[in-house]
Amino acid sequence: MSSWLQCFQAKPALLLIFALMVSATSPLVEAKIHHHRWEVKYQFRSPDCFQKLSITINGQTPGPTIYAQQGDTVVVELKNSLLTENVAIHWHGIRQIGTPWSDGTEGVTQCPILPGDTFMYKFVVDRAGTYIYHAHYGMQRSAGLHGMIIVSVPDSVVEPFSYDYDRSILLNDWWHKSTYEQAAGLNSIPFVWVKEPQSLLINGRGKFNCSMVGTDQVCNTTDPQCSPYVLTVVPGKTYRLRIASISSLSAFNFELEGHNMTIVEADGNYVEPFVVKNLNIYSGETYSVLVKANQDPSRNYWAALNVVSRNPATPTGVGIINYYPNHPKKSPPSAPPTGPLWNDTAYRIKQSLAIKARKGYAIPPPPTSDRVITLLNTQNKIDGRTRWAVNNISFTLPDTPYLVALKERLHHAFNQSPAPDTYNNSDGYDIYDIPKNPNASYSNSIYRIEFNSTVDVVLQNANTMNPNNSETHPWHLHGHDFWVLGYGTGRFDPVKDRVKYNLVDPIMKNTVPLHPHGWTALRFRADNPGTWMFHCHIESHFFMGMGVVFEEGVERVGRLPTSIMGCGETKRFVRRP
Repeated sequence: MSSWLQCFQAKPALLLIFALMVSATSPLVEAKIHHHRWEVKYQFRSPDCFQKLSITINGQTPGPTIYAQQGDTVVVELKNSLLTENVAIHWHGIRQIGTPWSDGTEGVTQCPILPGDTFMYKFVVDRAGTYIYHAHYGMQRSAGLHGMIIVSVPDSVVEPFSYDYDRSILLNDWWHKSTYEQAAGLNSIPFVWVKEPQSLLINGRGKFNCSMVGTDQVCNTTDPQCSPYVLTVVPGKTYRLRIASISSLSAFNFELEGHNMTIVEADGNYVEPFVVKNLNIYSGETYSVLVKANQDPSRNYWAALNVVSRNPATPTGVGIINYYPNHPKKSPPSAPPTGPLWNDTAYRIKQSLAIKARKGYAIPPPPTSDRVITLLNTQNKIDGRTRWAVNNISFTLPDTPYLVALKERLHHAFNQSPAPDTYNNSDGYDIYDIPKNPNASYSNSIYRIEFNSTVDVVLQNANTMNPNNSETHPWHLHGHDFWVLGYGTGRFDPVKDRVKYNLVDPIMKNTVPLHPHGWTALRFRADNPGTWMFHCHIESHFFMGMGVVFEEGVERVGRLPTSIMGCGETKRFVRRP
């Protein structure tokens, strides 16, 4: 018998003390509660030197970064001071296990927060990683209502890579028109497109050419709000850069002049490390890359943000990699990198295929699925209006949130017909041609998924209503991570392409690109009770109907808080003073 066990037998009190010590050092006991009080309001801001009304959190855009440790609880008391607009915030990548009402999706998991009201979001960050948050009401994300969430590993856990410093970089595109103007144009006859962004921002900073503005507009290139983002580095040190895209339209290519990047994390999951010269990143994605400051320390270098997958009409967004002790405002002597060709789809697919789960951390997917849902992405017309549709259905949100309607059996609150698992003429549809019949239908029907079943989703891209044009669609699933089984070009072949699935080390993600004229296959377990949005993360595309809703195990959801109610059929569940 060991001496320490004999000691505990002789003195039982020591055993109790030891147990208390172990308990005190366990992740459960160490978990903290982080309280945040946010006020959301419009303020004049000049992130690219051009002054416009922006949506801010406590006066900031991007909003404050939330820092927490795995297992901690985050509480956000959000006051809506927008005066004439509702609001809701989605915690992108946080699975909301046990708290589906805190997902922050207006019309799906909650009623919107009315002007003047305060709403409390409370949830556990159950996994370490890099995440984001953003508005999920109308097109408010484009107006600046977004930020980052950084979740560190428990103290007892060592990550499978090392670095000296940790930095975050948030990327987005920026328009000078208000989201009201954009939304009105998208819903108009004739259709008025939002067009390409005026600027590309790195950590909320960019530079617009002020000589192009009118005399009645304010644009000041000396405004400190639009001074370039500066990443100061110490020669020889390694930096973990947590890079996130919150873009409303653009697919990005991000490059650090003269420096390679090693990708090690994607959407909170460890990646088998591989080196890239530049990073393709799509709206809603997050990555961690390792960068070593190993270049000539006598000069500074460019951080460059370029548009890909769309013919760019926006200048390169730039920041400065400042080698200490050079002056941070010292411009690099070279021109900023322009990135790869914008229409080199093969280059982007190659990088997508290279992202695999890290050895020793891969969670193998179930070998087969119980259900296959194929979602054809098309541009359509309904009553003369331009819309986006999935399987010829353009999605609309109901007045009563699905979570409440299903939990309270309000069957008349939305269309009870099942959403279609595939599209018409799936064997003969020509994805390279303009749709022969561009007409689609509105619906708010949903997909009812058997709880704990395994579901395959095949995203199929197609041509728009413009000849020889197919757009990139980044798809985001709320409440889950999914296995990315494969990418391909052309129309998905259920026999030939399914055998190519990666069932060994597929990466798990919550957001994935659907490349032009191509397909993307993913698999997920329907094991998180609730109602979950799955949609294109391009703001205008979702606004125009490009999304679906999955329901799974709602009967297992606990009692719903009345704070998420008050709209549609839920008004009767809320006591009025």
